[in-house]
Amino acid sequence: MIKKILISFARRKNPDFVLDDGVRDHVILSLAFQRFICFIRSFKLLFRGKIPALLFLGRGVRFFNLRNMKFGRFVQIHEGAYLSALGKEALELGNNVNIGAYSRLVISQTFHELGAFIRIGDNVGLGDFAHLGGAGGLEIGPDCIIGAYLSCHPENHKYDIPELPVRLQGVSRKGIKIGRNCWIGAKVTVLDGVTIGDNCIVAAGAVVTKSFPPNTIIGGVPAKVIKQIHLPKVELQDLQPA
Repeated sequence: MIKKILISFARRKNPDFVLDDGVRDHVILSLAFQRFICFIRSFKLLFRGKIPALLFLGRGVRFFNLRNMKFGRFVQIHEGAYLSALGKEALELGNNVNIGAYSRLVISQTFHELGAFIRIGDNVGLGDFAHLGGAGGLEIGPDCIIGAYLSCHPENHKYDIPELPVRLQGVSRKGIKIGRNCWIGAKVTVLDGVTIGDNCIVAAGAVVTKSFPPNTIIGGVPAKVIKQIHLPKVELQDLQPA
């Protein structure tokens, strides 16, 4: 019974999921118990006026401005993560989103000039220790898989006046958009104004300072095109119903 429930949950993200024969019953029981505790932990949000919809919270997860957050179903937020929705628009997590341990999702760092938003689409897996800002707006499309230590900074400091400290010269904000079905490696940094197209692959350690079109493999510091992903041609007759 527990195996069937586990497979049912896993197939919400991957319809072809099959449980490996090496996974023993005691491991499944341990995992089921951990998930149950995480689910029960989410009920603390009821005391803050939020009704959780199949939300699973690890130990030490913290929220700021919870009323400005929107959660899909089957969202998992792991140990030590911090989410702050101080912003003009909401912090949104779609269905089946997985937020890695000790990650920080923060729309605004200041009360002086509120940031825009953070929107993460369905079926996104975000690795541990991510740092996502939302000052100029951050959007991550559905079905992205993301390694540990991703950092996104949709804001830049102005520095045009040498006589004035940088901290007093204000900021510029353009926003960051990452398309659907992207694979982003560990320790990638994405800077303000960048759009990464659908179906892109970003190599580990890349610093992305400019935009790239869909179906591109990029990497390096600063990131550049490594190669294009050539999609198979689809003949017209293949699109006709049987």
